[in-house]
Amino acid sequence: MLDLLPRFGLNLWQILLELSPSLLLGLFIAGLIHVYVPASVIQRRLSRPDLASTVRASLLGVPLPLCSCGVIPTALGLRKSGASPGATTSFMISTPQTGVDSILVSAAFLGWPFALFKLVAAFVTGVAGGALVNRFTPAPTEPAADGTIELDTAGSDRGVVGAVRYAVLDLLGAIDLWLIAGILAAALITTLVPGDFFVGQAWAQGLLGMLVVLAISLPLYVCTTASVPIAASLIAAGMPVGSALVFLMAGPATNVATIGAVYRTLGLRVLGLYLGTVVVMSLGFGLLFDQLLFDIPATAGTHEHGASWLGVLSVLVLLALLGLLQWRRRQAAQGGASAASAPGTLVLKVEGMTCQHCVGSVKRSLEAMDTVTSAVPDLGSGRVHISGSGFAVPALIRAIEEAGFGVSGVEMAPERVDAS
Repeated sequence: MLDLLPRFGLNLWQILLELSPSLLLGLFIAGLIHVYVPASVIQRRLSRPDLASTVRASLLGVPLPLCSCGVIPTALGLRKSGASPGATTSFMISTPQTGVDSILVSAAFLGWPFALFKLVAAFVTGVAGGALVNRFTPAPTEPAADGTIELDTAGSDRGVVGAVRYAVLDLLGAIDLWLIAGILAAALITTLVPGDFFVGQAWAQGLLGMLVVLAISLPLYVCTTASVPIAASLIAAGMPVGSALVFLMAGPATNVATIGAVYRTLGLRVLGLYLGTVVVMSLGFGLLFDQLLFDIPATAGTHEHGASWLGVLSVLVLLALLGLLQWRRRQAAQGGASAASAPGTLVLKVEGMTCQHCVGSVKRSLEAMDTVTSAVPDLGSGRVHISGSGFAVPALIRAIEEAGFGVSGVEMAPERVDAS
């Protein structure tokens, strides 16, 4: 037992060495995509309720590194701008399952065959879900919006600086806490779980093992990039690769917040098709991968002790960025406390904020209103401190709901607030 802490530290360091270069490269590529792909092109190609729109939506979603709750406001923006329900569903299914950062990290931990298979699985699952929605739901009657669509972004910066800002503040800021938790969990699993733990365990094998993983994954928030090291550690402990694939497909694609957003935005029928597609396709691809018998690197979940200069530098950069994000989060929390004590502010209790993408979406939705001077959401408490003049509570609530979240109550209503 005395050697557990040194082993944990060593495993943690090796996971960081393997993860950091691929993660940083993937985030930068995603930032470039965000900056240089015109948003208007996206909207124009997703409005028709046909197979072509669902294919385009899935192609759009596959490279974007948005988590399952970060994708909600983006998908809602697509829908409000005229995207068909099928295209919206296709985007919501395919996007959180993968991304350029997840692809590179998956390749680093589990090999390129696994990473590419997961990429194809995410694309096909998104297309299947969108096609089913188009087939079994009424065609939309609302006219497509003109103009462009605003994706879930943090600003209008262009060029390499804008790409870096988006990659760090929006993308890494959306998953940093889950990334830290995933890395720590992977190191703990590698340290504590024997290398052959799942070998011979009947409940962990075949379809039964996949169903167990599926039942655990569906309601939980699982970040696709952060969960890759966990999956690699479980595979090293003897879990079948097909079950790990189910975990990496179903977990990121669904959670309680996503389920609620799909229901509120697209209705119960679409929600049923959405969940059914994720369940059936993740199980099907898990069984298929086991049959194909692709080789997984023998080092998956285990770690060599060498370290290249690039790996060490990447770890230091990643740790510095994570520290910067934590500092910004504390500054925002202090700003929220100051706003709470200022006269003429309103505090709303918002449900569904689970990451920094959610915080940014709520903030931008409220501050887009002429009557709101500032909105400071606090992720930990779920409270949003709003200052301004002449705003109406129903209008604020409506703006938050249109961003994909709910309001459970008004905790402070100053005299300047019009509650009509």
